[in-house]
Amino acid sequence: MPSQIGLIGVGLMGENLVLNMAGKGFAVSVFDASKAKVEKFVAGRGQGKKIRGCSSIQDLIESLELPRRVMLMIPAGKPVDEIIEALIAFLDEGDIIIDGGNSHFSDTSRRTRMLESKGLLYVGAGVSGGEEGALLGPSIMPGGSAAAWQSVRPIFQAIASKVDDGVPCCDWIGEEGSGHFVKMVHNGIEYGDMQLICEVYDVMRTLLGMTADEMYAVFKQWSEGELKSYLIEITRDIFAVRDDDGLPLLDKILDKAGQKGTGKWAVATALDLAAPLTLITEAVFARVLSAMKEERVSASRALKGPEVHFSGNRKDLIDELGKALYAAKIISYAQGYQLMRAAAIDFGWKLNYGGIALMWRGGCIIRSVLLAKIKDAFDLNPKLANLLMDPFFTETVAVSQLSLRRVLGEAIANGIPVPAMSSALAYYDGYRSANLPANLLQAQRDYFGAHQYERVDMPSGSYFHSNWTGRGGETASTVYSA
Repeated sequence: MPSQIGLIGVGLMGENLVLNMAGKGFAVSVFDASKAKVEKFVAGRGQGKKIRGCSSIQDLIESLELPRRVMLMIPAGKPVDEIIEALIAFLDEGDIIIDGGNSHFSDTSRRTRMLESKGLLYVGAGVSGGEEGALLGPSIMPGGSAAAWQSVRPIFQAIASKVDDGVPCCDWIGEEGSGHFVKMVHNGIEYGDMQLICEVYDVMRTLLGMTADEMYAVFKQWSEGELKSYLIEITRDIFAVRDDDGLPLLDKILDKAGQKGTGKWAVATALDLAAPLTLITEAVFARVLSAMKEERVSASRALKGPEVHFSGNRKDLIDELGKALYAAKIISYAQGYQLMRAAAIDFGWKLNYGGIALMWRGGCIIRSVLLAKIKDAFDLNPKLANLLMDPFFTETVAVSQLSLRRVLGEAIANGIPVPAMSSALAYYDGYRSANLPANLLQAQRDYFGAHQYERVDMPSGSYFHSNWTGRGGETASTVYSA
C-alpha cells in the first residue's frame, strides 16, 4: 500500500509530526540525509506504526500515492531550495511540496510561483507548538497554491490541535507566502508576550522582593482568569522548579536571551510595510541587549541609577501588574494584526483575520483566552482597522491603561527597564492622539531638505515648500512617504 504523505527531515519536530500523522491513521514515508537517523527512528519510536523508512528521495517519491504530498521539515534557506530541486526530477504535474519549517515568507512566495510554473503545487505551512505541539497537535498555518488545499486539508486538520468546540487549529491562510507570513507575525507576538511577562517578573523580583513561591501563586491566579494563556501557565510552572540544592532553578539561569530570527524578520518587514510594530521591536532589542552580558556587568559598576524603594501597598501593585500586562498584551496583538493588514494590502492577499485568531486558540505558543475575543471582534467587523477600535477592546484598554501608567511610573522611578510595556503605552497614546508633533518634524524636513509639507487649511495631497531662511529659493525636493 502506498503512503499518503512523505516527510523529509527526521529531526525532533519531523519525528513528532510523523508520529502524530501515523497516530491519526495516515501511512507516512520518511527520508533524511542521515540514513542512520531514519533507521533509528523506524526501529525505535516508529516501530509498529504505519511508517516506512526510505533510502533515497526517489525511493520516497515512488512510495507515495497520487497526487504525491511531500513535507519538508528542514532548516530554512538554501537547504529548502536544494531539496526542492532534487524533488522536481521525480514529481509529476499536480504533486505537492509542503515546507513546514520557518521559511521567510518572501522565499515561499518565490517558490510557489516557480513550482506553479512547472505544473507543481507548493504550500508554505507555518507550524507552531514546539515539539510537544508537533506530537499532540500543533497550530498549522498553510498558504501557497490554493489548488493544494483540498489534498492536504484532511491530514493537516486531523493532526492539528482541537479547541473545546472541536474546531481544528488549521485553515487555509491565503496566497503565496501568506502562511509563513502569519507564522512570522505569530512569532513576533510571541516575542512581545514573553518580554512583557519578563518585565512583570522583574518588577515583582526587583521592586517588590517577591520569592519564587509568591510569584508562582500570582501566576497561578492569573492562569485562571483573563490572562490565561500557555505562556502564563509555563511561567507559573517555571517558578515551582527547584535545582538539586532546593533553590529555584530560575535563579541559576544566565540572563542572556537567544533568538532564531523570526522576530527580527517581523521587525524588518514592519519597517518595509510602514506598520508601527513598536512593542515587538522593543522585545527583539531587549533580547539583543540581554546578550551583551559582559558590557552590562561593566556598565552596572559605572552607571548609576536610583535606589530601589517601594513604599506603597504590595497587593495593590500586584493587581495593577496584572491589569497592565493585559493592556500591553492587547496592544501587542493590535500591532501584529496591523502588520498582517498592511501585508494583505501590499501583497494583495485576502486574509481571514478572525480565522487566524481561531487557528491560534490551541496548539501554538501564543494560545490564550484573549484570542476568542479577537475572533469575536473580526466577526463583528471583518474590516476592523485596529483591534483597539473594537468596542470590547476600546473599553478594556481604557480601564486597564491606568494600571499600565501606574506600573510604568513605579518601574521608571526605580530604574527597572520596561521597554515593551513603555512602548505599549507610547503606541496607545500616539494612536489616540488627533494631533502629534509631526508638524514640527515636517517643518524641519522642509527647512533643511525642501521636502515639503501639507497644510491643515488646504486639501490633503497638496504640498508646499517655504523659503525658511530667505536664502533657499523656491525649488523643492520630491515628496517621500513611507
